[in-house]
Amino acid sequence: MLQPAWLKTFKSLVEIGHFTKTAESLNMTQPGVSQHVAKLEEHCGYPLIKRFKKSFEVTLYGQKVYKYACQYFTNEDLLLQSLGVDELYSGKCTLGCSGTLAWQLYGHLLKLQAQYQDLSICVEAAPNRRVLQAIQDGALDIGLVTSEPSTKHFETKVVGVESIVFVVPVNTPNISLQQLVTEFKAVDHPDLKHYFELCCRHINVDELGAYRYEDIPKVTYINQIHQILLPVAQGLGYTIIPQGCVELFENKDQLRVLSLEDTIQETIYLVQKKNTQIGRRYDMLINAISAVLNAQTKL
Repeated sequence: MLQPAWLKTFKSLVEIGHFTKTAESLNMTQPGVSQHVAKLEEHCGYPLIKRFKKSFEVTLYGQKVYKYACQYFTNEDLLLQSLGVDELYSGKCTLGCSGTLAWQLYGHLLKLQAQYQDLSICVEAAPNRRVLQAIQDGALDIGLVTSEPSTKHFETKVVGVESIVFVVPVNTPNISLQQLVTEFKAVDHPDLKHYFELCCRHINVDELGAYRYEDIPKVTYINQIHQILLPVAQGLGYTIIPQGCVELFENKDQLRVLSLEDTIQETIYLVQKKNTQIGRRYDMLINAISAVLNAQTKL
């Protein structure tokens, strides 16, 4: 390994051009300078200088080592400078969340990036489990999940809530939930089971308590979040989905959200790895996320 001390001595020698003066500038002895150069030559396997009685010339090999030494110390200076800088409006931000949250948030986050073009916001859509694993592995810095993880590995805080709603075609008559799940077919998607079970825990037992996700009839299945409401708008069935997705759907005038006595909500937790520092730029990102989620809660 090339020792930084050898490189520093050789760089100074090339720039000063004199052994004695180099030794004085580095607070070394002249034999010490010669020893560093000799060790560097031995390690590289090539002569770096051609010695004369009272002078020397830098060889082609020495010129390459000199350029390397200059770049090495330049990089070191840049590194030390960067350690003291935590840019508020630049750098990479990595966020993991569900597909529904990604759909709701990504457009707003892009506006933030357009405003601060040195900022790079990367969003990974994934289920809770994968988001937490990616944070634990260091692949993501922060995540949004709807189940509070263990405080042993993660730091969490509540940043909002997500309203879960039953969505039917606009011309659907007023019916009970019991009629809905028995007489109509559901548009199935990756989160329908979770949302259905969540609703069963929050709604009157007489209406949904006797039903299981496996028992309800399904009309179709789609795993693309942007298209889940399409068959509902075409009158094929109903589904259960976050309210924010309804607001983003292009043909939401063809949909109707059922009115329920109880509001069904999931808490959204902001998660980061425990004892891990993230940059100040995340403050702005988190504030933007909270603002979007709070605005949707008021819808």
